[in-house]
Amino acid sequence: MILTPDVLIVGGGPAGLAAAEVASAAGASVLLTEQKPSVGRKFLMAGKSGLNLTKDESADQIVSACGAPWLAPILRDFDADAMRAWAAGLGQEVFTGSSGRVFPVAMKASPLLRAWLARLAPVDIMVRWRWLGQDDGTHRFDTPRGAVAVRPRASVLAMGGASWSRLGSDGLWVERMGDLAIAPFRPANMGFDVDWSPHMARFSGTPVKDVALIHGDTRRQGEFVISKTGVEGSLIYAMSSLLRDAPDAALDLAPGRDGAALEQAIAKPRGKQSMSNHLRKVTGLPPVKLALLREAGPLGDAPAIAARIKACPLRLIRPRPMDEAISVAGGIKAGELDEGLMLTAYLGTFAAGEMLDWEAPTGGYLLTACIATGRHAGAAAARWARR
Repeated sequence: MILTPDVLIVGGGPAGLAAAEVASAAGASVLLTEQKPSVGRKFLMAGKSGLNLTKDESADQIVSACGAPWLAPILRDFDADAMRAWAAGLGQEVFTGSSGRVFPVAMKASPLLRAWLARLAPVDIMVRWRWLGQDDGTHRFDTPRGAVAVRPRASVLAMGGASWSRLGSDGLWVERMGDLAIAPFRPANMGFDVDWSPHMARFSGTPVKDVALIHGDTRRQGEFVISKTGVEGSLIYAMSSLLRDAPDAALDLAPGRDGAALEQAIAKPRGKQSMSNHLRKVTGLPPVKLALLREAGPLGDAPAIAARIKACPLRLIRPRPMDEAISVAGGIKAGELDEGLMLTAYLGTFAAGEMLDWEAPTGGYLLTACIATGRHAGAAAARWARR
């Protein structure tokens, strides 16, 4: 038996669900397949700590953050305002935090996903269907009921990148589309290993707040977390694309303090106090920052300590494994796609989300771009199917 929907969507993440929503709304019969037991698994994982939907920035700022000018028309068509309106249409009120990040008031992904799936009621959703590739427009699947073939009028591939494979993004599709130009996947929005000394073990899980990360001429303020193996968290993720290729970095542990004033305070007589107590009192640095200060080597005199506080070396060794990364860089190169995100080597087959060659930092950019490209591909697939 060969199934013949108007549009086949392969992948049940945000990009695939967005493609299915738009194609179905255009009147197409839609079959969506997902290799895992349920859809939206990575979406739900992202919402565990507060679902960051988008960033309150202009379309051009979002395009710049995504580092893929070729996606500019798509991201301008579905920008931050459109993302907010979309969430509101699903009954999810949103708010904008002080950093410009936009979240649902519920701060969870599950209510939004339930409302989204209710809207997708006309879509046939099949789970535990593993995509094995396509030949001449016929897509082959391994399913609980055995082999299944699907020959749609159009299809959208939204199988993700190569991180968090247990949630579905295993990157195995690359082997089944080897005739395409595909930029190798690299981890993005990830932590880094650091060769901590034993005394840092007690700080594992401790946040380092109000700090600036310095990489060359780039300086960004925020916070991160000490992990058992190194560092992770929003500030590290935001600069991960720079650190991945050139891991030389430093920390300003007191971004609101002047170096000369710190030196003057540190030079005060400490009497019988230990150096740690003296530094804690005159600098106000918490124990975790003092530990980072000592981790960089012997402290030296007051000018040397003040200089280190303002530029404390952070010796990153390597990125954490790609499967731990929030997202990936790399994917199908722009030259393989037309303006509708159709693969020119596979007429009628479109691609979206993290399968494409782009990279976005956390902060709402990633989810916005996945949904924007999914909607764009879904609309183009529906138009192709009508032809």
